Amino acid sequence: MQLERLQKIIAHAGFASRREAETMIREGRVTVNGQVITELGSRANADKDHIKVDGKLITHAEPHRYILLYKPKEVMTTVEDPQGRRTVIDLVRGIRERIYPVGRLDFHSEGLVLLTNDGDLAFKVSHPTHGSVKTYHVKVRGVPEERIIDKLQRGITLEGKRTLPCEIERLKTTGRNDEEGNSWFEVKLREGRTQQIRKMFQAVGHPVSKLRRVAIGPIADPKLTPGVWRELTKQEVKMLATMKDLKPKTKPRRATKRPTSRKAASKKKTGAKPAARTTSKPRRAARQR
Repeated sequence: MQLERLQKIIAHAGFASRREAETMIREGRVTVNGQVITELGSRANADKDHIKVDGKLITHAEPHRYILLYKPKEVMTTVEDPQGRRTVIDLVRGIRERIYPVGRLDFHSEGLVLLTNDGDLAFKVSHPTHGSVKTYHVKVRGVPEERIIDKLQRGITLEGKRTLPCEIERLKTTGRNDEEGNSWFEVKLREGRTQQIRKMFQAVGHPVSKLRRVAIGPIADPKLTPGVWRELTKQEVKMLATMKDLKPKTKPRRATKRPTSRKAASKKKTGAKPAARTTSKPRRAARQR
């Protein structure tokens, strides 16, 4: 077997996603043949080298599993929780493989979470450049004006960093008319910063009271209820794996204007038309005798 990047080997073995594996390497939690490795470019042979993560030996890759779970409120989207709170792993019983959640869904939110041991797929789903749009239904206090929604869609600055453009569609208001009560929106994000939607609406004066994730990329299941999970179908796995990468939109080049002479500029200001240009044959050289 050829040498492969350590983060790829760790992801294939089902220990973590590729991004989390990179963090493990930086923190010095990975050893190869007894030597601590901290450089991300390091390579190893999964068949010959003894690779350990937190002291645990990596064995051959396990069969890939793909679980779609409806996470209830007050459940952590992690493998373990130092405070002893329930995690999404506690809700998935009977799975022998070492699976982990892809991305995060905050403690007070509910909705769909993908769990897998396929590091390559996890990276593709969680990385914003691959088009893995997450769809949320969000209830906020009050009725935000359209100009505020437009502002959020274009992107705002949160904690010193501007959010990527997103899609927000108004679903309904809970009052008697469109100017009172609370509002429901469908929000589609291509990035997953910590509690991003809550912070976005909080910043414009309309705090979130309910939030649930209803789709991960092309995957949705309105029949799932809190705490219930199922395996993804082969077709669903294929849909996630074949999501096309998003190409950055390039701004059209501005046409370069030729510098105008002072004479032409003055005529343009006065409105005078430039004299017609006559073509004449080039003068011959001085008479030759």
